[in-house]
Amino acid sequence: MPSTPAAYPVSEHVLDNGLRVLLSPDHGAPVVAVNLWYDVGSRDEEPGRTGFAHLFEHVMFQGSANVASGAHIGLLQAAGASVNATTWFDRTNYFETLPVGGLDLALWLEADRMGSLLDALTAENLNTQREVVKEEKRQRYDNVPYGDVMQRLNSLTFPPEHPYGHTTIGSMADLDAASLEDAHNFFRRHYLPNNAVLSVVGDVSEDDALRRVERYFGGLAAGELPAHPQTGVLPPLDGTAREETSADVPAEAVYLAWRLPARGTRAFDALDLFFSVLGHGQTSRLHRALVREAEVAESSGAASTGLIGGNSFGYAYARARGGQDLAEVEDALVTQIDRLAAEGPTDVELRRAKAQYERHWLHELSRVDSRADALSEYATLEHDPGLVNTRMAEVDAVEPDDVAAAVGEWFSSDRRATLLYRKASA
Repeated sequence: MPSTPAAYPVSEHVLDNGLRVLLSPDHGAPVVAVNLWYDVGSRDEEPGRTGFAHLFEHVMFQGSANVASGAHIGLLQAAGASVNATTWFDRTNYFETLPVGGLDLALWLEADRMGSLLDALTAENLNTQREVVKEEKRQRYDNVPYGDVMQRLNSLTFPPEHPYGHTTIGSMADLDAASLEDAHNFFRRHYLPNNAVLSVVGDVSEDDALRRVERYFGGLAAGELPAHPQTGVLPPLDGTAREETSADVPAEAVYLAWRLPARGTRAFDALDLFFSVLGHGQTSRLHRALVREAEVAESSGAASTGLIGGNSFGYAYARARGGQDLAEVEDALVTQIDRLAAEGPTDVELRRAKAQYERHWLHELSRVDSRADALSEYATLEHDPGLVNTRMAEVDAVEPDDVAAAVGEWFSSDRRATLLYRKASA
């Protein structure tokens, strides 16, 4: 049965400086979530300056005109807040959830660094955060098993000059080469009120919240909006790209990657459900066939990643059970992919994939922090914050014919890139 649309209150306002403000009162608990998305991600980085968007995620916590270096998080935590930030290909977001009495503090801190970060961005602060990012890369990418998989799949899926041709962590050589002037220019170009979306969700009234937002953000100056890279739509991969690497990993593995259509399209939604049937959870085709039945893999999975710049991407993988020949694992993986592509998901599998999506969707929207994030996401990437109430209907509307059409255009085992991950020789 089709899902009942959600009915969260959403109002949208635009300040004179172009800041888009989304408000959603929720009086279930005396808390409020403040969520700020900037329309800048790693896709917006210039050649030779990769990693800047992620670097600024860190730099933004290093003080501003009225906040001492490192004090931003401390002030919020003292008010009972949880606070964080993330960077992705298409955006950078900053968010905090705290008792409603701390709303003014959260808004003031976000506005102060939006308007005056450069007052505190010194060479010392920049160098400190540059080293923090390098250490993060060592811990999360260089010194963990399979830590460089997404970086390798990225380079197999997109040309190096493409905006999605590098990961958000970027190049450490590029970061080392970055000057303070480069950092100032990046901030001036992208960290503008008219290049941002602010969502406030929680125990507030719409009028009062809007007055507070106007008080703190209304005086900030707009700027010329940066142009995002225009790359057009790349065709599916041709299946010839293969790479082999070795490392100290617990199991040999095979990864396959595909170019997909951009998010916000029926074709992407159809393929997202297809990937769910293929490799999401223990009911998926890959887990049943490779892990439970044939026992050639110790784990397997598949997922799609929706992006807005012409193309998205998806991947599937299997990690070989001890002693299993990796070529046989690859054959088994490709066989299951080809079978699902040829047959299409069953009605039961498609309903299950939609149900899994809905469960996750409802769970996320039930929390004020993740609902604020969803509002900012849909406004920034799809220009429609109302999707928090209608998104599930779009997914429900995907029919088997939509899946078959999208698979026929974009997906087969020979329209892929292949990465073989072998154990390093002792």
